[in-house]
Amino acid sequence: MPNRERPPEPQRYQPGRDELLELYRQMLLIRRFEEKAGQLYGLGLIGGFCHLYIGQEAVAVGLQSALTPGLDSVITGYRDHGHMLAYGIDPKVIMAELTGRAAGISRGKGGSMHMFSTDHRFYGGHGIVGAQVSLGAGLAFKHKYAGDGGVCMAYFGDGAANQGQVYESFNMAELWKLPIIFVIENNQYAMGTSVNRSSAEDQLYRRGESFRIPGIQVDGMDVLACRGAAEVALDWVRSGKGPVILEMKTYRYRGHSMSDPAKYRSRDEVQSVKEKSDPIDQAARDLGALGVTEAELKDIDREIRRIVGEAADFAETMPEPDLSELHTDVLVETY
Repeated sequence: MPNRERPPEPQRYQPGRDELLELYRQMLLIRRFEEKAGQLYGLGLIGGFCHLYIGQEAVAVGLQSALTPGLDSVITGYRDHGHMLAYGIDPKVIMAELTGRAAGISRGKGGSMHMFSTDHRFYGGHGIVGAQVSLGAGLAFKHKYAGDGGVCMAYFGDGAANQGQVYESFNMAELWKLPIIFVIENNQYAMGTSVNRSSAEDQLYRRGESFRIPGIQVDGMDVLACRGAAEVALDWVRSGKGPVILEMKTYRYRGHSMSDPAKYRSRDEVQSVKEKSDPIDQAARDLGALGVTEAELKDIDREIRRIVGEAADFAETMPEPDLSELHTDVLVETY
């Protein structure tokens, strides 16, 4: 409704040189980590499902850079490695989890899709499409009930945006004015069907209108646009006005999972997006305008490759869980 209060239109965030370098570094860490995970999967060192975040790095980095670690909660679906890295979790324990090692963040039992860290207020990693949205509403309820000032950022994709439990969560979140940011990572293809073929309303930021939840559409390939949107959304939610929806228009370069040949789109389309909209290249151009040299960026890439290489070495050399662990962590016995 035109007379209903809405958040202001986000502005592109204006960082200093060092702040933008850190955002660039985080995106590059996710890119190189995911490339290495893809290699390890191809070598048979990672089993089961594995969904890579390559192309979408600006979303998690831009949004989560505005959160308060240790206070605000993050929950997402099964394409979760990037969100964990963006929240400061050690690459070694993430890679060890991917390879099913006891040193992994879920003790080697969760794998790619089921990572978890209560210490970091990162609540998964969920294999059921859309399940994390209602759990995210529960996390937001906890923040409000405890009066701790925290916000939950609940991510889901364009495919999950058609799940019924998402709308039940929208309704409750608005009724109770819960401090939650619903983030729709619209990478255009869900599991393999384009959004305009599967969604009657393909402008997904409008999905909350019948619940009076405002929505904002954001360039999810621009880390500074993402950060600017996060600032606006957090101001809205923290002021007690209830939930907000951010539709992040982004793109995944790889298939839905490692087993997806992605024949539903052309190579030319993917290449065109890489050339015109790559989030890391765009940040590099912004850094160039701030006086950062190509040599400095190459130094960062070398350092990131070293970190990722160490994480892979750690993951490959750590032991698998002992057989005696097979029946532990099934029930929560202490809180």
